[in-house]
Amino acid sequence: MHTPSQHFLARCAAAIFIAASLMSCANVPTESAQVVLQRANVAMGASNLNSIQFAGTGSGATFGQAFKPGEAWPRISYTQFSRLADYGNAALREDAVRIRAEPTGGGAIPLMGTGEQRTSGWLRADSAWNVAGSNISPAPAAVTARMHDLWTTPHGIIKAALAHPSSVRNTGDGSSAISFAVPGRFTATARINAQGLVEQIDTVQPNAVMGDTASTIRFSDYKIVDGVHFPMRIRQDMGGHPVLDLAVTEVKPNVASNIAIPPNVPGAVERVVVEKAADGVWFLAGGSHNSVAIELRDHMMVVESPLYDGRAAAMFAEVRKLANGKPIRYVVNSHHHFDHSGGLRTAVAEGATLVTSQAAKPYFEKILANPNRIAPDAMEMSGRKASVTGVDGKRVFGDGTRTVEVHDIRDGVHANGFLMVYLPREQILIEADAFTPGPPNTPPPAQANGNTLNLADNLDRLQLKVDKILPLHGRMVTLADLHQAVGRKP
Repeated sequence: MHTPSQHFLARCAAAIFIAASLMSCANVPTESAQVVLQRANVAMGASNLNSIQFAGTGSGATFGQAFKPGEAWPRISYTQFSRLADYGNAALREDAVRIRAEPTGGGAIPLMGTGEQRTSGWLRADSAWNVAGSNISPAPAAVTARMHDLWTTPHGIIKAALAHPSSVRNTGDGSSAISFAVPGRFTATARINAQGLVEQIDTVQPNAVMGDTASTIRFSDYKIVDGVHFPMRIRQDMGGHPVLDLAVTEVKPNVASNIAIPPNVPGAVERVVVEKAADGVWFLAGGSHNSVAIELRDHMMVVESPLYDGRAAAMFAEVRKLANGKPIRYVVNSHHHFDHSGGLRTAVAEGATLVTSQAAKPYFEKILANPNRIAPDAMEMSGRKASVTGVDGKRVFGDGTRTVEVHDIRDGVHANGFLMVYLPREQILIEADAFTPGPPNTPPPAQANGNTLNLADNLDRLQLKVDKILPLHGRMVTLADLHQAVGRKP
């Protein structure tokens, strides 16, 4: 039986032992990020890996094309999907064959049983481009996203982390979290397990609409192919919703990429072609997306600020030339899809009030409050805050010299919160995605597009007298072209 003094001595000894143990642990040096990365580099088989190609099938989503603002991106199915990552040349090629898995939302992707869409996106260094058949088109807005895809492959993340200052954190389960930044492109934290395999990558990258945007990529079911560990399952979320779930069926290490920058890609600039549609109304074309400038007594109104800062800035520069010193007071957004709203931050920097659907107003107020700090855009640098006003059914703008009507396009499957603009005196209609006319003398489709039929129904419902249509894709046409596209007589 122990005396009180013996109990006291035992407690003291225990306390001394615990303190000594803590001091001993404190003196154990934490492995540096470089040591963890080098071990993972060996474990993954990345040390002598210059490139890798992987392919598979699965599901995905059309990022930024939600039917309702703020909801999940529309689901698609990949019947073919492949990426070729060339680390030595900072190059990437992605090819896919995809079909729509749900009827609503954006993206010109056929529904199952009605066809398929083939895409081919390329990157080398700071140049990005798309290939469709023999047509090669520069894609400057895609550079950062494709760099992100290249360096967030399982081996690419190790190589990127080794090339940039990194920090390490022990997660407590034998894994390590390596954090680093590629300046102006993205920040990343890679979770590497005790076996040295990359399990998860959390990143933040800039986006023209959402600002700094989070993404999570998860890797699982690793197998060894020619000495290289590669995951047979890849899942990714972006902006809070799934964008990829790929079952990998083929892996080829160290394949020749032969990715060369086409001659028409370097130095490509946004070209804005100004065409007069009526007195004080100009059609601003020259790219994949159009805008329209409308002059009023003491200000200008612009319909659509699309894509990204580069396109929007070039478009606004032309509007200012037409404005004779008048400020750009309003910018109308046809709908919330990212290709049509990617220049709204530029519009905020111009000092304009944004006009969008009532359905999209809360969404834009939320996401336009996000910072874009990784690669500051025009809005971030201006310090201005977004002013957003909504349209519910119909709203009329004017000052006695001109009337501008903004109407809902109802009952469509493309977007909930879909607007068109009508100039009653000029009988001009401005719309996006509901009707995209083909080149001159293009025969009408065998089956009318559902969005175009819906537009024609809305014109009938509102009894709008239309002479000229200014589509936000394609060329100016007349109402007769719309009637021909839907198989109706004038």
